[in-house]
Amino acid sequence: MMRSALEWLIIAGLAAGVATAAKAEEVDIGKAEFQSSCASCHGAEAKGNGPVSGQLKTPPSDLTKLAKNNNGVFPTNAVYETLYGSKSVTAHGTREMPVWGERFNPIVNLPHAVDPTYWQKAGPQQNPEVVVRTRILAVIDYLNRIQQK
Repeated sequence: MMRSALEWLIIAGLAAGVATAAKAEEVDIGKAEFQSSCASCHGAEAKGNGPVSGQLKTPPSDLTKLAKNNNGVFPTNAVYETLYGSKSVTAHGTREMPVWGERFNPIVNLPHAVDPTYWQKAGPQQNPEVVVRTRILAVIDYLNRIQQK
């Protein structure tokens, strides 16, 4: 059966609408990771004014000024090393118990700790190191996007 041009136009319009709605619902993974792991201290806007910031011995940094405080260049490596734990930040605690728990630790507190066959089922692209590095890079991307000009 032949469809009229109007029917095809309606179908195309609906398809475009669905695609636009789906795109609008995309999650900003970096922002979500930041909100769940960093915002309690650094604040929802990353300005160092999180709900627990007043209870800390060392005030949290304003993470929107990282580039400004580094001659206008976002310090990607320093942020990566801080999140990964290879660069010590006294206010974050020791690597064994960083303030964000073990969210960015590839060894513990991931599904493989409960089910040793998890990574075999998940496939090689889902090994713990890849998951952790993806989380870290997402946070770095988010922080880079919210830098003050």
